[in-house]
Amino acid sequence: MTRLSVNINKIATLRNARGGNYPNVVDAAINCERFGAEGITVHPRPDERHIRYKDVYDIKPIITTEFNIEGYPSEDFIKLVLDINPTQVTLVPDPPDALTSNSGWDTINNKAFLKEVVGRFHEAKIRTSIFINPDSELIKHAADTGTNRVELYTEPYAANYHKNREEAIHEFVIAAEAANSVNLGLNAGHDLDLHNLKYFNQNISGLLEVSIGHALISDALYLGLENTVQMYLRELK
Repeated sequence: MTRLSVNINKIATLRNARGGNYPNVVDAAINCERFGAEGITVHPRPDERHIRYKDVYDIKPIITTEFNIEGYPSEDFIKLVLDINPTQVTLVPDPPDALTSNSGWDTINNKAFLKEVVGRFHEAKIRTSIFINPDSELIKHAADTGTNRVELYTEPYAANYHKNREEAIHEFVIAAEAANSVNLGLNAGHDLDLHNLKYFNQNISGLLEVSIGHALISDALYLGLENTVQMYLRELK
């Protein structure tokens, strides 16, 4: 079964809106795991507008499943990841002012940079994943960096799912085949939800993990966190 990693950034966004420490992101991580999540994802940004670097240090000791840290590999981010030593680091090409991740890496023009960063994490025995558009050529070049996995940027799929789901998923099926052909593990994330997740999972060969935050936390406001995590897990069976 494809693993579900819950991104808890939106819990931190709500906390930061009022200051203080409520809702508590550490408690949220504990509860997500208790309710069945097989991983916790955080994406600290330089302005710490949601997850703070301190949160990452606080969460690490209590994680009993996989811990995935996403972000742009600045020196500060690299130091954080090496300090924490998570199960996985996902490299995302976000500029500092990006509202959310909106594109994958150009693995041709950034290959040397990514290869150097991946090498540093591999020395610490941290699994690496590169956030990438569903482009077979870019995926094949990603393999040259030495990364263990790629994470498919699924916003285009989600945006077009209700118009024509067969057409929406077509390029992702081809991208998955490309990843499998060069022995790259396959993750996916961005705008996956209870409407489009099952179809994606059923049609993407070799999908190992999905990282879901915004939709899952939003659903939890109406459905409750425990129920929502269980509902997402059922979509992945």
